Amino acid sequence: MESSRKPARTIELAMIALVLIWGSNFAIVKSAVQQIQPLAFNALRFSAASIVALSLTWLAERDLSLLPQDRLSVLLLGFLSNFVYQMFFINGIQRTRAGNSSLILAAVPIFVALINQIWGRERLRIQNWLGIALASVGIALLVSGGKSTVQWSSQTAIGDLLTLGATISWAVYTVLSRTIMSRNSPMRVTAWMMASATPWMVLVAIPDLQKQAWSSVSAQSWLGLVFSALLATGIGYFIWNTAVRQLGSARTSVYSFLPPLVAVVVAWILLGETIQMVQVLCGLLILCGVALGRQQTHNGQRA
Repeated sequence: MESSRKPARTIELAMIALVLIWGSNFAIVKSAVQQIQPLAFNALRFSAASIVALSLTWLAERDLSLLPQDRLSVLLLGFLSNFVYQMFFINGIQRTRAGNSSLILAAVPIFVALINQIWGRERLRIQNWLGIALASVGIALLVSGGKSTVQWSSQTAIGDLLTLGATISWAVYTVLSRTIMSRNSPMRVTAWMMASATPWMVLVAIPDLQKQAWSSVSAQSWLGLVFSALLATGIGYFIWNTAVRQLGSARTSVYSFLPPLVAVVVAWILLGETIQMVQVLCGLLILCGVALGRQQTHNGQRA
């Protein structure tokens, strides 16, 4: 029993690291796309991430093959989780505030829970729903407590809706991908999902790539691109997919409540957005909600 818990503990520690990476990524991307065209930014970071992911997978496993019955599904899920999600995300974050974007994406566990409940894949207990509700309240209080960090208005409406589209896309992908992850190496699935979506990103980014003033891009923006490509995208997607395989979609998605806490702090440091004591208290409420949300589900898994 103890040996079976070790892999779960390891992936949970990796998920905590991912929370820090993705929480920082909101402000880093927001800052970088001020100088790099959004679609050009996405094309470059996914091209780099795909090369790194394929290379690391080959070095680690000496094999890039997938089960024949899963190849089409991997291509379709790659299109959903990378191209569709990223088109919503990168265009949304440009048109809204970093705080808005991080808080909307924190709703992923809610959509994952609802989809699992409807499809009967992972039925949640009362304490699971209570945990999700508490974390959601904490997120809502963060909104009201950080007027400079989060602001809903007609000026952010389009960006907020695009980010909501990203949230739903990622939730659907998280639920659907678990079966494929259970039959294939998460490294291979991650690498091919990125590689299959990259040509589409490059294609739609051609106008942005052509008109981009590359000489005016600062070293800080280039570093932001590298961070987002290698850590938030390349390594981050691998950690997420491995967690979905080992922990389940519901239990993994609960971690999506945590990046907003990191994003608020990073936005305060990098973007000058304010942070208030009430947001710290909201963070404690969110942590309590996450703890409850991870309790045992009806089918014997943790949410």
